Amino acid sequence: MPRLSNVIPAICLALALALGFAPAAGAATGDVLPRPKPSVLDKLPAKQLFGGASGPADMAPTAIGSYAKGCLAGAAELEADGPAWQAMRLSRNRNWGHPAMVDLIKRLAREARAQDGWPGLLVGDLSQPRGGPMPFGHASHQIGLDADVWLTPMPDRTLTVEEREKISALEMVTPRRDKIDPKVWTEAHARLIRRAASYPEVARIFVHPPIKKQLCQWAKGDRSWLAKVRAYWGHTFHFHIRIKCPKGSGNCEDQPAARPADGTGCGAELAYWMNATKWRPPDPNAKAPPPRAPVMLAALPRQCRTVIAE
Repeated sequence: MPRLSNVIPAICLALALALGFAPAAGAATGDVLPRPKPSVLDKLPAKQLFGGASGPADMAPTAIGSYAKGCLAGAAELEADGPAWQAMRLSRNRNWGHPAMVDLIKRLAREARAQDGWPGLLVGDLSQPRGGPMPFGHASHQIGLDADVWLTPMPDRTLTVEEREKISALEMVTPRRDKIDPKVWTEAHARLIRRAASYPEVARIFVHPPIKKQLCQWAKGDRSWLAKVRAYWGHTFHFHIRIKCPKGSGNCEDQPAARPADGTGCGAELAYWMNATKWRPPDPNAKAPPPRAPVMLAALPRQCRTVIAE
């Protein structure tokens, strides 16, 4: 597997020079700089290190840390095309995950097609090849246990690479984001989310508040699966699957197992989200918040040093 000096040579060179490292005396031009010591790596922005890794660490599959602060060893790749899925935005190189996550996506794709009338999954971001913070986008998705599934049905043909970069997912809500759009939402969407929530390894599914409301109104009989489906802003065109820490990941921090007070989240919890303002269209005149300081490698679990330097 590519090592740090091969994966992101520009970053290594710039940081090595800035921190006082240089090629050995008499080294020929083009010689590889000595690999920076762990203490030097700690001073690097984690999103640049992990965002620059082109392949997985050749280690046993392990989710390390928490969903929003960690990394991933031994990642598996979700193939761009499968019998019931197609991966989107391939240029991001985020179709990697813990093997347990990749297996679940494949299972969901096959079973939803066979039993729920869903034509196939369009799969958005999972994680980077070694997990970790991303140069842009998600705060979570860092340990290979998160995946975004578009609510747009897969077409009956193979999309081109260009289409996968440019096609926009269908919004499931009206422009004000406060109601389901009946022109696009179908019962098959509800069956797909219910199936994903039914798997015991799934810890959470995040959807936009009006989607949660629609599911609460639709569900009949056993409604216990709704407890896993939580309202959270921004999930207007996809749903976010998060699985529990797999076996063999002893340094993985699980999602808290607390259930909604009413057992489904369709009561007071949903009412809060339907009255919230954070997920509604932003004020175009509002000032952008100041950029946050980048997370450094030192802020991640210590095992992430080995993952990125492997």
